[in-house]
Amino acid sequence: MTTALSTATTEFEKKDRCADLPHRPRVLLGKMGLDGHDRGVKVIARALRDSGVHVIYSGLWQTPKSLAISARDEDCDVICASMMSNSHLVLGPKLIGALKDVGRPELPVYMGGILPQEDLPTLAAAGVAKCFTTGTGLIDIVNAVRDATKAKAAALTSTTHATAQLGRDISQVHDGKGLRANARRRKPKRVIGVTGSPGAGKSTLVAQLVSEFTRRSKSGDAACSGRCAVVAFDPMSPITSGALLGDRLRVDFNSLDEAVYYRSLAISGEDYHALPEIIDLIGGAHEPNTPACFDTVFVETVGAGQNETRIRQHVARTAVVLTPGMGDAVQMDKAGILEIADLFVCNKADHPGENELVRDLKDIAGKRPIVETIATRGQGIPELLDALLA
Repeated sequence: MTTALSTATTEFEKKDRCADLPHRPRVLLGKMGLDGHDRGVKVIARALRDSGVHVIYSGLWQTPKSLAISARDEDCDVICASMMSNSHLVLGPKLIGALKDVGRPELPVYMGGILPQEDLPTLAAAGVAKCFTTGTGLIDIVNAVRDATKAKAAALTSTTHATAQLGRDISQVHDGKGLRANARRRKPKRVIGVTGSPGAGKSTLVAQLVSEFTRRSKSGDAACSGRCAVVAFDPMSPITSGALLGDRLRVDFNSLDEAVYYRSLAISGEDYHALPEIIDLIGGAHEPNTPACFDTVFVETVGAGQNETRIRQHVARTAVVLTPGMGDAVQMDKAGILEIADLFVCNKADHPGENELVRDLKDIAGKRPIVETIATRGQGIPELLDALLA
């Protein structure tokens, strides 16, 4: 929600303001319409993170439907929609309607930005739970998120939507509350891990991979039958236990729609305790009128550094992403990160030092494939997907 801020963002105190709640609040921040300014949203995202909230940031130019799908899949407590394009009276009610369509009609919507006072009653009548006009303080927004965070029932009573229930089941398992007795579970056909150091471009690579997978699936490619899902891990703040979950920023949900299930989760270190159950829950999710199940799951690791190897225990195939200039490949091999790779991805292949990186990897890789990519341009993505599915 875009708002005028009278104090510098550096003055906002980092403090866990959510430790007393039933669970960490999960908030989806997004901007609907054509507005391309996101500084205000980023300030709010950091303030929420610094208060102990788990913030899913979906980025700019979202549609009501894409926000609704994201909030459902992420099992959010509240959507915070930012408006600056004078379309709030149209997009606000459409978002309320989209939430009903995707199986989460009870999910509260907060709207903020340049909202004329005379329009607030109309938005409230349409179902918008709270409106924040310019001048709203950051603590006011944090407190509103706190108010929206209630204890979650294991089973959703407002819908029979299988994907909406999947979002809740994942929350319950990840929070250590166990599986519902009648939760459907099934092993997906394949589970692929994508790991590497921070800044290697993992999120962009995964976004490109699921887009290519979906394109092939729609064209009838047998190797890409069914739908794919992504479980993306990000680090939790050691100070506030909050988190910024930005894995959706690189994904075009306006075109992917329901073809991909994306779920972001915050962890400390390499704590993948609930990942086996989460993978089986995704494999078992199935809408009655939709023949395609989630047969392929990509798991993106938190990117803690060179010693992150535990993901190997949970996936069938592991891709290690490296970039030119990130250090001596021999040193990384000592740390074990290269040892767990089934294939290597040299991303940002247009950067200086790529030839040296590939040369060093060839000394280590043996028969394991090395794929060069420029994820921001989509280059090498078809070849990478071929190698991962082989």
